[in-house]
Amino acid sequence: MLKRLVERDLYDLLGRIADSYRLRVPGLLDDGTRTLLPWDGQQISLFGEPPQRKPTAYFFPQTDPLLKIDPRGQATSAAVAEKPFALFGLDSIDLAALAFTDRFFSNPPPDDHYLRRRNGALLIGLTGYAGPSREFLPLVKGNCDLELIACGEYWLARAGCKSADHWLAHYPHGDQEQLAVLQRESAQWNHWAAVAVQQAMELLQQDLVPDSFWEEIASRCILCSGCNLACPTCTCFCVQDRQTATGTVRSRVWDSCQLDAFMREASGHNPLGTEALRTRRRIYHKLVADPERWGEPGCVLCGRCDRACPTGIGMFAVTKEIVSRFAISSPD
Repeated sequence: MLKRLVERDLYDLLGRIADSYRLRVPGLLDDGTRTLLPWDGQQISLFGEPPQRKPTAYFFPQTDPLLKIDPRGQATSAAVAEKPFALFGLDSIDLAALAFTDRFFSNPPPDDHYLRRRNGALLIGLTGYAGPSREFLPLVKGNCDLELIACGEYWLARAGCKSADHWLAHYPHGDQEQLAVLQRESAQWNHWAAVAVQQAMELLQQDLVPDSFWEEIASRCILCSGCNLACPTCTCFCVQDRQTATGTVRSRVWDSCQLDAFMREASGHNPLGTEALRTRRRIYHKLVADPERWGEPGCVLCGRCDRACPTGIGMFAVTKEIVSRFAISSPD
């Protein structure tokens, strides 16, 4: 099913979705950056840079209450909102990040708290000419319920699953030939950092990067943990208890492998006792451990860690340096 939506159709679709979901749409902040904001029926930002806030945070929030324990010791699970989320404006990279995180939390034993938020959610991709200055964004390969493909003054719309067909049923049909043209353009699209990341991954898998390199990179780290907090496939957390007037709230809170206490044991032993080891783990986990376990790297090429890092040691920067120093030939 392929449909053609003009602006009034798009707003009609979003309004209908908002009746059943907690709809979030791209909007501009005062500093000109984009983020997903609650839908209010007003103007939305339909092209530009991707939001810096990771989409996985809607299902795995930074502070996630798990239990409430009253003074008698009786525990109850934290409540989850009745309406599920609908996220509009996700590009193919963010949708890939959500698919990766879904696999992680669904792996036995499944994480019921994550899945309670994620199940029933509606993911709406925004692709085509919707990038910065209306640059082309590749079409999605599954991973969403609906996809809107920007084509200038209108959008081609298609459902990613049969259960989402009803959202588009009453809109006019779209041009299949135009979709084929966009699919060919999408097939030719390549991320500018993909070659360096792939080559760095191969060098790491062959153990060709010396320890001295990680010591050098670690010397630039200020332990802000911005890389982990921004990464949409980082899933590490710790558990904290907070005392309140009515009892105790037990929550899981995002953790960072860059912090000294991340793997420190009660005995005092720390398997990641140096900044060099922790820095190596951050890159190695995404490019070596994740491919071994999941069959794909944990880095989806979103670039958030590079934008967040104040000292220039995000994934793109580090992999480029690995390739330039340890590969036989470097990418252009």
